[in-house]
Amino acid sequence: MLEILRLPVLKDNYVWLLRAGPDEGAGADAAVAVVDPAVEGPVDAALAARGWRLTHILNTHHHNDHVGANLALKARHGCTIVGPRADRERIPGIDVAVGEGEFYKIGAAIARVFDVPGHTRGHIAFWFAEDRALFCGDTLFALGCGRLFEGTPAQMWASLSKLRALPDDTRVYCAHEYTQSNARFALSVDPGNAILRARATAVDRARAADEATVPSSLGEEKATNPFLRADDPAFARALGLADRPPTEIFAAIRAAKDRF
Repeated sequence: MLEILRLPVLKDNYVWLLRAGPDEGAGADAAVAVVDPAVEGPVDAALAARGWRLTHILNTHHHNDHVGANLALKARHGCTIVGPRADRERIPGIDVAVGEGEFYKIGAAIARVFDVPGHTRGHIAFWFAEDRALFCGDTLFALGCGRLFEGTPAQMWASLSKLRALPDDTRVYCAHEYTQSNARFALSVDPGNAILRARATAVDRARAADEATVPSSLGEEKATNPFLRADDPAFARALGLADRPPTEIFAAIRAAKDRF
């Protein structure tokens, strides 16, 4: 089982620190990975507090608030940097490039890689099936999805559809605390969703207490995240977009969020 630690950094980023048991075929030491390290200070502090040794960096995409500490951490710890093959030239210090359908081991834990372009052209996600843990960067958020900086609506809808196909009990470890603002938008396009209304109330309560709302479960997202429901006929009718293709419906929802 992965031990997963959430590190809040910057204004609203989450960096994830993962500790996996040793791979019996490759030595007796545990492995420790950090996902999308924006800054090195909190990572080093968490490592020191637990006596952990950093062995890997997992990058989902090239934005600086996800790779900003790559080189400093690699210089200090000698760790291996793993990132998207489709965008390897923009991942500082990358050692191992991975892509769709490949697997990568962190100690005894095995991650399956998905290519999920849309937010950027080379975005990937890491899914640890045995731990039901999805590290999806800025592709899928709690109640939201990433802006389309370099991709198209068709690409992002295809990417989200891949992630939506994972089991409902998958935990979604996204990279930002955007849930409260995402909930306000979701209610504006899906006000009749009672599950969404209850979730938005719970999110407001958590944020008022300065509690994190991430990770969420994929089952929750399927029921309440409007960006995962572009192929739901009832939702399309409620939006006045009946009989439109899902990509077009997704594009309309994303454009509405950009204006919200």
